[in-house]
Amino acid sequence: MVIVAGHLIVEPQQRGSYLDGCVSVVQQARSATGCLDFSITADLVDPARINIFECWESQAAVEAFRSGGPSDDQGSAIRSATVAEYDVADVRALFG
Repeated sequence: MVIVAGHLIVEPQQRGSYLDGCVSVVQQARSATGCLDFSITADLVDPARINIFECWESQAAVEAFRSGGPSDDQGSAIRSATVAEYDVADVRALFG
């Protein structure tokens, strides 16, 4: 399993439009083979922060979905980003 997690920083006044532009990406990811979960969400505390969380069955599934990252418009809106991939060897369910 692969977890992709982190956050982006955008101008607070651009966060809503940035997230609106991500709706189709989230829809595509969630229907992609090997996607277990995918979300791009507004942070509840920081008005400039967008949280990223993805869960994939395998590295191959991540790579099959990726198409080069955000569009040019979205890329130009990102002031900074901290996102990493984690290879998970074992899973322990807490709920569900």
